[in-house]
Amino acid sequence: MVEVSYYCPHCGAITVLERPARLADKSVTARKQPGWEYAAPDDSDRESADGIALRCGEDGEPTNRDGETVDGCGRPFYLNFVRFRRGVELEPDPPAEGGPRFDFRR
Repeated sequence: MVEVSYYCPHCGAITVLERPARLADKSVTARKQPGWEYAAPDDSDRESADGIALRCGEDGEPTNRDGETVDGCGRPFYLNFVRFRRGVELEPDPPAEGGPRFDFRR
């Protein structure tokens, strides 16, 4: 397991999630992707979902970029995994490029 940091696309707070290193993240979005299924952060079978639904300030202790604890905005955001259909990688909607980013450094 590794700890990975994700930025809330609404307020910029950073949430840390412990997860298997083998999961391939695609993007973090403010909205669910159409047709994708999301697991809760503490779901034992979350690796079989298309992503993880997080709520800023409720799933972990959010911090700012300086590592100081913040309240978080309480709004949902979504971690999207790399997903394939018939061997072709599916792009999230909106595309990951130019959208919210997540940071693997802590």
